[in-house]
Amino acid sequence: MLIGLLSDTHDHQARTERAVQLLVDAGAEIFIHCGDLTGPRIVHACSVRPCYFVFGNNDVWGPGDQASADTLRNAALEAGATCLDWGGIVTLDGKSLAVTHGHLASEERHLLAHRPDYLLSGHTHVRHDHRASGVRLINPGALHRASEHTVALLDLATDELRFLRVPKPPP
Repeated sequence: MLIGLLSDTHDHQARTERAVQLLVDAGAEIFIHCGDLTGPRIVHACSVRPCYFVFGNNDVWGPGDQASADTLRNAALEAGATCLDWGGIVTLDGKSLAVTHGHLASEERHLLAHRPDYLLSGHTHVRHDHRASGVRLINPGALHRASEHTVALLDLATDELRFLRVPKPPP
């Protein structure tokens, strides 16, 4: 199963649509967005395939910001996506994927306590792929405030990860 990974799109609709199409063309069957969508239209853009997403620090401004959370949850309902709130674990193709934005250390510790196969996060706007204590930690990069805009394609059957550069639009 091929998983398209995105993060930190920051409501850049056209750039997100290019990234989604790039991942679809590469064979992505499911999308996971690691937070900082910042608007419902990004939920819809990512929902051309089954989609899971988490809140980032620019999506919901804290526990008292129910309106922003509800807006994204409603967009998920409309688009058929799954909102994992601040973090959650998804099991796909026999693999456990923990998803969080990465700005809440307590949420990350909570998810790691479940010993997932993967911990997917964003927040830093810097792509990375490494292992720690038997868990593969992946950040697909960002589509905003990054020297290079990237997403990633994870093959759960082979454990292969490819970072894909999202090209700038033609002039």
